[in-house]
Amino acid sequence: MRPVRFVALGDSLTEGVGDPVGEGWRGWAALLADGIGESVEFTNLAVSGSQTRDVLERQLPAGLALRPDVVSVVVGVNDTLRCTFDIHAVASRLDAVYAAFASQGAVVLTACLPDPGAMLGLPGALARPLARRQRAVNTVVHALSERYGAVHLHAAEGAWLMDRAMWSADRLHPGERGHRQLAVRFHALLAEAGLATGGAPSPEPEFPVPTKSASLWWLATAGTGWVARRCTDLLPQLLRLAADEVGHRARGTSARLDLRAAHAVSMALAALSADIA
Repeated sequence: MRPVRFVALGDSLTEGVGDPVGEGWRGWAALLADGIGESVEFTNLAVSGSQTRDVLERQLPAGLALRPDVVSVVVGVNDTLRCTFDIHAVASRLDAVYAAFASQGAVVLTACLPDPGAMLGLPGALARPLARRQRAVNTVVHALSERYGAVHLHAAEGAWLMDRAMWSADRLHPGERGHRQLAVRFHALLAEAGLATGGAPSPEPEFPVPTKSASLWWLATAGTGWVARRCTDLLPQLLRLAADEVGHRARGTSARLDLRAAHAVSMALAALSADIA
C-alpha cells in the first residue's frame, strides 16, 4: 500500500515556530504525522506570516497537486492582526480552500484558535477588539468545518491556554510542550474517527526547556521583530478601535459592538450559502 499523504497548510503555528529542532522548526503537524499511519509522506507548506489570502493563492495549488489523503488548514490569526481584516473575505477564502480539498476526498483538519490579545496580555480596550475578530474567525471555521465534515479541534479554550509551560517566550506560539499538546489532541480526534492507526505522539518534551535568558534574548531580537512586522499596519486602526471600545463602555453600549460583529459573521456565512444554492 502507498504511504498516507499528509499536507499541512497555514502560518507560523503550523510551520512550527516555538518548537526549534536543529536550525529550523518542527511543530505540531510534524509531530502528528508519525501517528497517522505506519507509512506517511508529510509535506509542510505553512509559511510564517501567512493570511487566508496566502493560503488560498499560494499554498492551495501546491497542496492540491500533492493530492493529500489528510490536509490541515489552520490559519486566520494573522488576518486579525491586519488593518484590512474583513470577515467576509476570510470566510470566502476558507470556504474555497476547504471545498477544494474536500472535492479531492481529503480529510480536512481545522482548529479554532485563542485570540492574540489575550495571549499577549494586552489591556482590555486593546484586547477586546482583537478577541472579537478572533471569535468571528473561529465562528466561521466552526461552521465551515461542519459543512465539509472536517476534523475540528477546539483549541481556543481549555486549561492549556493559561499554562505558561505550554507557550514560548513570545506568548503567541506554543513551545515544544504546547505543539505536542496540539498533536496529541488532533491524533485523538483522528483515532476516534478511525483515521489514525499509528501511536499517539508523546506529550512530553524531547528537548530541555529553553533557559529564561535564552527566551528573553529570542524575544528581544527575533520575537520582537516577528510581532512588529505583523502589527505595524494594525496599530493605528487598533488605537481607533480601542477608543471606540472605551467610548461604548462609557455609554454602556458595548453590547452593540458584539452584535455588530455577530451580524457581520452571519452575513458572511449567509453569502456563502447563497453561492452554494
